[in-house]
Amino acid sequence: MEGEGAAAAVEQAPVLPRRESRRLPDFLQSVNIKYVKLGYHYLITHLLALMLIPLMVVILLEAAQTDPDDLRQLWLHLQYNLVSVLGCSAFLVFGATVYIMTRPRPVYLVDYACYRPPPKLQVPFHRFMKHSQLSGEFNESALEFQRRILERSGLGQETCLPSALHYIPPRPSMAFAREEAEDVMFGALDALFRNTGVKPKDVGILVVNCSLFNPTPSLSAMIVNRYKLRGNIKSFNLGGMGCSAGVISIDLARDLLQVHRSTYAVVVSTENITQNWYFGNRKSMLIPNCLFRVGAAAVLLSNRTADGLRAKYKLVHVVRTHRGADDKAFRCVYQEQDEGGKVGVSLSKELMAIAGEALKINITTLGPLVLPISEQLLFFATLVAKKLFNGKVKPYIPDFKLAFDHFCIHAGGRAVIDELEKNLQLRPEHVEASRMTLHRFGNTSSSSIWYELAYTEAKGRMRKGHRVWQIAFGSGFKCNSAVWQALRSVKPSPDGPWEDCIHRYPVEIVDGFPQPPPQEQ
Repeated sequence: MEGEGAAAAVEQAPVLPRRESRRLPDFLQSVNIKYVKLGYHYLITHLLALMLIPLMVVILLEAAQTDPDDLRQLWLHLQYNLVSVLGCSAFLVFGATVYIMTRPRPVYLVDYACYRPPPKLQVPFHRFMKHSQLSGEFNESALEFQRRILERSGLGQETCLPSALHYIPPRPSMAFAREEAEDVMFGALDALFRNTGVKPKDVGILVVNCSLFNPTPSLSAMIVNRYKLRGNIKSFNLGGMGCSAGVISIDLARDLLQVHRSTYAVVVSTENITQNWYFGNRKSMLIPNCLFRVGAAAVLLSNRTADGLRAKYKLVHVVRTHRGADDKAFRCVYQEQDEGGKVGVSLSKELMAIAGEALKINITTLGPLVLPISEQLLFFATLVAKKLFNGKVKPYIPDFKLAFDHFCIHAGGRAVIDELEKNLQLRPEHVEASRMTLHRFGNTSSSSIWYELAYTEAKGRMRKGHRVWQIAFGSGFKCNSAVWQALRSVKPSPDGPWEDCIHRYPVEIVDGFPQPPPQEQ
């Protein structure tokens, strides 16, 4: 759990000066050409296959125009050249075998499920502030700061906190933290296995990511024990990787599915709040309290050919960007103790600028993989012109709306969504899923991109062939993207997170203040 998207509230708070320095940088500034080259390198790796297509077309056209007598003569000639025939056949068989053995196996997203917290865990603003005051841990300045953050956060009145924080005083014990982890993970996994009909024993790969709660035995071991997964399962537990760890887990599962044939992989993305609530008064560490909420997602991936017929999506690309070599980027989201020894996650004032730089690198690499040739040529031409004319030419910012039909931007906070909408020149409908997820569920960390995808499905907007861009930010500092293609017109799965409330969305959000959803008649 970390509050990279939470800078929305800091921007509004008068106690922190120079608000402009924490906005995402204008992407019309320079971009490093080496990352463009990296993206084009990925494109060139598929160039041979693209060149073979017109060659095959020419061969077929020539064959169609060949005289039957010429074909008869060719056949008679081959009958007396058995060595040549066998040599050609062996070459074709060898080439086909190499191609089949070396090509990446397709990775299908069979289905996924998101945890839907019970209404008893909801924390309307007035209850949040009352409990914060009664806890006795916060001074008046800290309480007022939290109130201002909540009002401008974009969160609604139905977001949820774990049961330990509903007590007065709160009970951030190991037992309650385990209870929270079990509730969210098992809740999502139960729905996933129920909806897909897959038996837990059939799962060969398990990847779990949770940043701040890493008990012994691990969270992945808890899942193995609960569902009695098989003894040779390949299980992994990723910790400390932030809100973008969901995409990292997908990337790891994809790589494992290239090695292990005909198997299922389950990815579980969550965060644990119980033992990571900040009980101090440092303002840069109070923001996660106000934005992070309960949530989890479980994703079922497969490399089985048969699953391609029932899967929802196919994984197309994963692009990961890591800025950890830069000291400022490394420390911009940092878990530490405050002056009183209270542990929390501190957010740097440079967070938005660092996030913007990571995003710029990520989309510069992603662009050549997904954009139409026309957009790529314009983008590359302006980069070359900028080098030739010493920076006097502004780079062309590609229109990613031509590459993607839906955008799942990590619902880390209102500021990140606002700035991506502006800099990528998106329309309000493109960021609707992100804003509504932030409003209904809050910042659920690495699982937020799955709540957003579920929103799009619940609205009936996903059609066969549509492309989805999931993009998330994480501590370290990281920016990661995943691209999916819908294999059919996707309907929401049973017991989805939006099942009981989708009819009330979207709601209007004015200047960060969510308007109450209309009452049911």
